[in-house]
Amino acid sequence: MMKTLLLLICALCFGAAAQAAGLECIVPSKPGGAMDLTCKLAQKGLAGLQDTPNAPPSDMHITYLPGGIGAVAWHSLVSRRRTEPNTLVAFSGGSLLNLAQGKFGKVKSSDVRWVAALGADYGMIAVRADSPYKTLRDLVAALKANPEKVLIGVSGTIGSQDWLKMALLSKSAGLDPKALRFVALEGGGEAFTAMHANFVHVVSGDASEATLYAASGNTRVLAVLSEQRLPGVLANVPTAREQGFDVVWPIIRGVWMGPNVPDQDYRRWVAHFDRVLASPQFAQMRATSGLYPFGLTGDALAVYVKKAVDDYGKRAAELGLVR
Repeated sequence: MMKTLLLLICALCFGAAAQAAGLECIVPSKPGGAMDLTCKLAQKGLAGLQDTPNAPPSDMHITYLPGGIGAVAWHSLVSRRRTEPNTLVAFSGGSLLNLAQGKFGKVKSSDVRWVAALGADYGMIAVRADSPYKTLRDLVAALKANPEKVLIGVSGTIGSQDWLKMALLSKSAGLDPKALRFVALEGGGEAFTAMHANFVHVVSGDASEATLYAASGNTRVLAVLSEQRLPGVLANVPTAREQGFDVVWPIIRGVWMGPNVPDQDYRRWVAHFDRVLASPQFAQMRATSGLYPFGLTGDALAVYVKKAVDDYGKRAAELGLVR
């Protein structure tokens, strides 16, 4: 409790200093993961509008505010930075899952302003390139033989989306998720770092994160949790379904703002991102980042988020994660 309080105090002090620093995109995790990628994609997309009429500010900087798998960033904006017109925060489907489970406290999706969804991502399962597990079936066989020996790195604790991906995979294989050994980490970047240091043996994460690491040759992606194989760097990676496990996990990625941002400013940012999403150059940026087409802004996004939070709540309840 004291550690969380100190993190919140630091976050609030940091927020006061950052408020005067121009356009900001907050990554609610440590550097290197998909949340980081989301802010960088927003930064690039907005930069692409600089030579057009009514261009957005060109001085976006990215800051990192990890803690509570997004809780520190959420409470920083909602409690003390409610009106900041030029502060965006990255979110993912995992953020919505945390909301559904009450991990941010007694809050609702309508407590903030949803600006734009920039693309879609998918879950994936990865190991080191020198791992003895060559396929998803190899990994499942090892888990069945001795789950205590396989450490699985996930962003977040029990009930996080990375935990749920492995829980659904294990149920599909006839395994009890409670028998698996999870290591809770702060963000996808930290999870991959832990795996490459051999602190964990497997990472349950996102395809966009895997795209950053697979090209370097030190990571083997065993499966993507998509309906079909994904284009690009992961084109040769089979889906879980191809390997006999019926698990699909799509992920939305985007940005939100504080709850009391003036409507004029909020609508201005929605309009900026409408232009970003319509740009062919942004489509290429999104693909390079390992994301796939999915775009919603403003009120339409808020409706989508509310439904997603409700759906995640039902799925979590089925797994006994919420009462």
